[in-house]
Amino acid sequence: MSNFWSFYIIAIVALNIGGCAWLLMWTRTMDKDDMPADGTTGHVYDGIREYNNPLPRWWLWLFWITIFFAIGYLTLYPGLGKFQGVLGWSSHNELAKDEKDYQAQYGAIYANYAKMPFEQLAKDDRAMKIAGRLFANNCSACHGADAHGGRGFPNLTDNDWLYGGEPDRIYETIMEGRNGMMPAWKDILGAQGVKEAASYALSLSGRENLDHKLVAAGQEKFATNCAACHGPDGKGNPMMGAPNLTDTIWLYGGSESTVIKTLTEGRNGMMPAWKDILGPERVHLLAAYVWSMSHNK
Repeated sequence: MSNFWSFYIIAIVALNIGGCAWLLMWTRTMDKDDMPADGTTGHVYDGIREYNNPLPRWWLWLFWITIFFAIGYLTLYPGLGKFQGVLGWSSHNELAKDEKDYQAQYGAIYANYAKMPFEQLAKDDRAMKIAGRLFANNCSACHGADAHGGRGFPNLTDNDWLYGGEPDRIYETIMEGRNGMMPAWKDILGAQGVKEAASYALSLSGRENLDHKLVAAGQEKFATNCAACHGPDGKGNPMMGAPNLTDTIWLYGGSESTVIKTLTEGRNGMMPAWKDILGPERVHLLAAYVWSMSHNK
């Protein structure tokens, strides 16, 4: 934060607190010489006279207590620009303390699990219960509470894996994240070319009722433009995250219109890296849990 914004915040806070205090004092000492002797303001509406009575004392003291509390709080804690407060409290220090306490309580447990092979961890009920909570807190927002995924988010309970389903590959995916990119082909293939390539891609999974002329024309376009990633047989490439087009599993949907949309506009998928959030030991446990969902059936 620059000095300008620091002073700006301090000025705004000070003016607000000072303004409240001034308003309370002004309302108590305001000139009453011009007021009628009967204690009213002289304002009458519909037969009702407005009296100039002071605020109840308890109510007035609540305002003063609020002001004193604000001054005390801003003295002890951050709130005035760059001033950190007398106590030196910060959310970063609080988080560091919580993480230290957490590590002291659970670090040994995770360290022990990190030494166990994935297959052995997958059979440990206690370990999988802990991993299940990790999944619910960090992964279910995208993959669903049941890990069945959704449009654009992979199902983790089947045997279809974009980057490989071996435990080490799952661990790598969670640790480092993934960035999947399907380029847009509308400017290269044109509308007709996209339709032909889509027809051929659909035929690879045994789709029927397709225009055979479009399929035949799309085969050449697939070999020229798509095989580099998806392979000449369309079975994909886990090293690149290119999906297998010969099955019936479609990340964004397998209707003809959806496939045409994918080819026309492209797709961008991002799996965040969790190494700095969970750490290698918890990722090891989580990888075993994800692997178990498609193997312990």
